[in-house]
Amino acid sequence: MTNLLRSSAVMAAGTVASRLTGVGRSIVIVAALGFFPVADAFALGNTLPNIIYILVIGGALNAVFVPQLVRHMASDADDGAGYADRLLTVVGVALLALSAAAVLFAPWIVDLYTPNDYDASQLDLATAFARYCLPQIFFYGLFTMLSQVLNARERFAMPMFAPIVNNAVAIATFGIFLVVVGPVSSTDQDLTSGQAALLGIGTTLGVAAQAAVLVPVLWRAGYHYRPRFDWRGVGLGKAGRLAAWTVGLVLVNQAAYVVVTRLATQANVDAAAAANTPGGLATYQTAHLIFILPHSVITVSVVTALLPALSRKAHERLYAAVSVDLGYAMRLVAAFIVPLAAVLVVTGPWVAELLFGYGAASGPQAELLGTVVSVFMLGLIPFTLFYVLLRGFYALEDTRTPFWLTVVLNAVNLALAVPLFAAVATGPAKIESLALAYVLAYWVALVVTWAVLARRLGGLHTAATVAAVARMALAAGVALAVMAGTQWGLRHAAWSGKVALLVDLVVVAAVGAASYLVAARVLRITEVGAVLHIVTRRLPGRARG
Repeated sequence: MTNLLRSSAVMAAGTVASRLTGVGRSIVIVAALGFFPVADAFALGNTLPNIIYILVIGGALNAVFVPQLVRHMASDADDGAGYADRLLTVVGVALLALSAAAVLFAPWIVDLYTPNDYDASQLDLATAFARYCLPQIFFYGLFTMLSQVLNARERFAMPMFAPIVNNAVAIATFGIFLVVVGPVSSTDQDLTSGQAALLGIGTTLGVAAQAAVLVPVLWRAGYHYRPRFDWRGVGLGKAGRLAAWTVGLVLVNQAAYVVVTRLATQANVDAAAAANTPGGLATYQTAHLIFILPHSVITVSVVTALLPALSRKAHERLYAAVSVDLGYAMRLVAAFIVPLAAVLVVTGPWVAELLFGYGAASGPQAELLGTVVSVFMLGLIPFTLFYVLLRGFYALEDTRTPFWLTVVLNAVNLALAVPLFAAVATGPAKIESLALAYVLAYWVALVVTWAVLARRLGGLHTAATVAAVARMALAAGVALAVMAGTQWGLRHAAWSGKVALLVDLVVVAAVGAASYLVAARVLRITEVGAVLHIVTRRLPGRARG
């Protein structure tokens, strides 16, 4: 487990830097476009490449091909280089064709994700953004494939740092927009064709740069790509069959996302018609960005480092060892995630105001964003544990079961989202209802997934893991109570403004963290001690063991 913790810490450092610059990117975007309908048009156009890429091929690359690369590295005389060459070639050809087709059919794709009464000018703007951004499909796929080749060779760091380049290009792009054009206002939300081109092309260049920076790292790792078109009889068929279920899984996810996107966009259409606080797709996506940040920094780092070893143990049918590793991974990430969720449930509105309450998004728009963040945080624990459990199935080369589990997840999400959205009167609560449905769906999916995988492995150390997480939740409850009391006291202070808000946030978060650590010590939560050990070993001036 020492190597797992070391690799996870390196990746976490890269992910922290990437995510921080990603937050900076979002801050600049929100400052420029706010949460007005024009922001929804950009959000949709810029999201479509990711949606289509993941829908058609991305989920399969992430879930299936790392285990296959690991196996070929272990069994092939060339350490899997030929298999990687062929895989990169076939995927590259598919991605180029997919990108071209997506640009061609952009108007129909955009129409699928927008409500029937979407304003014609905003529909045209969203289509323009989509055409500029859809070539990102190729670069996302290239980045993913190069990252997987590096991960299979246990080179984890650079793929986590590479998004910094993407974020820097995007920040520069929107920074130029702010300097030249200025923030969008409530009275003027139109963009010229040149302004749309600046934002769309600049965003796509960032994704291309993110992929390009991995090439020299691969060279240093000893891998030099050569195009190979002899695809028959080398194991790609098996990977393709495994990937078919993963593609189905992503299809189910995206079918549900179509509904959620149309509802979120409709919320902003309704808000504009009723002169309410703007809040739609951009609000939902930005809140989800803050929600997923702890998961991206912690859980993805741990699981990415765990997956190659987990795949080897599963291949050798060491199911008891797989169960031990999964249980440890869940307890380790929960020791990080539970207190962070507690802090952000309380401080979500302050975080949103401090990060995004500028330019076009100042005032009530940031307040609405903060409320949605707090709702999302109620689902951080099931979201991250569900992610860990699914990687257990992928290590077993079982992609069919995650497909059906995802069907359950999305069926519950839609079964709750549609009636909740309809039941809420026009206003900010419509976006909050979508976040609540998302949270409840993950709680249901976690319970079902845990039961299925435990049966498959002959146990999942459920008692130990549930007991540990329950103690963490109890400690988090203590922290929540202390933070709520501190927050109430700070409301009666005389100071105000952004600086005072930052002071309040720091005080409440520090009090919450301290009370959680005290409660964890009293409850003897050993995983929290392990987490503290990881962190303190990397502080400047500490001796390295």
